Amino acid sequence: MRTEAERSARPDIAISGIGAVTPAGLTTEDLWTAVSAGRSLAVGLTHFDTTGHRIKIGCRVPELTGHGLPWQEALAGKAARRLDPFARYGLAAALAAHADAGLPQAPAARCAIVVGNAVGGRSTSDAESVNFAAKGPGGVRPLMPLMTMPNAAAAQIALQLGWHGPALTVSTTCASGADAIGIGAAMLRDHRADVVIAGGCEATLTPITLAGFGNLNAASLRTEPATACRPFDESRDGFVMGEGAAFVVLERAADVRARGGRAHGLVAGYAATSDAHHLSAPHPDGAYAAEAMTGALADAGLAPSDIAHVNAHGTATVHNDRAEAIALAKVFGPDGPPVTASKGVLGHLIGAAGAVELVVAVLSMNAGAVPPTANHTRTEPEMEIDVVHGTPRPVPTGPALTNSFGFGGHNSSLVVTPA
Repeated sequence: MRTEAERSARPDIAISGIGAVTPAGLTTEDLWTAVSAGRSLAVGLTHFDTTGHRIKIGCRVPELTGHGLPWQEALAGKAARRLDPFARYGLAAALAAHADAGLPQAPAARCAIVVGNAVGGRSTSDAESVNFAAKGPGGVRPLMPLMTMPNAAAAQIALQLGWHGPALTVSTTCASGADAIGIGAAMLRDHRADVVIAGGCEATLTPITLAGFGNLNAASLRTEPATACRPFDESRDGFVMGEGAAFVVLERAADVRARGGRAHGLVAGYAATSDAHHLSAPHPDGAYAAEAMTGALADAGLAPSDIAHVNAHGTATVHNDRAEAIALAKVFGPDGPPVTASKGVLGHLIGAAGAVELVVAVLSMNAGAVPPTANHTRTEPEMEIDVVHGTPRPVPTGPALTNSFGFGGHNSSLVVTPA
């Protein structure tokens, strides 16, 4: 835990730009409209033959087209075909965030990129596996290794912007996007960079990936897309897979003010822990998830009572939701802040989830409203949390906490505050 003197001496880290490419659409306005409506965006999958698959639904990103969008030139023609969808989504969201920030300038070696990603270019990997089986080694595309590597998004963002600082890829499964933002904020506080683009991107709606998650029994097996994902509901049976990306531009708040920019909020606290318990199941008593939350609060210099709302990890799996609810009760008590779970609307974006949900938390904080949790009717009786559902709930503008917990026991929490 940082001392009060250490906290007061370190710079505030501003979120000067936000960008998102999600199943809701291609802008952060689309994202806010969708989560505020509280209706699932899941659909039946038709981009490949789902015969024999246990999972036949998902939350897909629309085509990356539209007049005037910041990434149109970067993703024109051959350039787009050389990128796996996960990298296309990442590049689009990162360039949108950079434009939203007003295209901040700094020496290229002082500009950094931190990308969260869990599985890399699975669309390309699946397709080239089919080519290999049908045509042998000569049938595999020469660009396959470059398109499937998880660092492809970070490399492309650096290429497009001409940035020469660190271009890092963080892989902590479903906590990847949140960890990327926490690491990016730390780089600025330590004066290792002057501008950081951080976030996450993922595209896992591929035949082999969906087969694996279906056989893992982590995803919902309901056949009605709109009502399948039910975070914290007593009838939940698993998550719905989603895809997309979200990125933020981070700068020291004093630098944003000096250049006449504006901030969406501040990244005030971050902490990460590990359950060291199981490859997929969370620690059942939520102890280390709770430690991530209390660590993020301590890093921000805040008490649990200061938090106006929580954007939960909320996967709608039986054990994850139960462990998170226990952890939330440990930290906030039975009368804690209102809780929402964006995955009911957007699906589980795996490595991008933490970044997307951080953006939703910032939008919620600035709107003074907590979006409803889609498909939530009745909270499991043992859960001592206040799940927002039905309609958005007005709340005072104040700090928000967002959780991201990943397979393998990765726990990450971020605290954002008004600018």
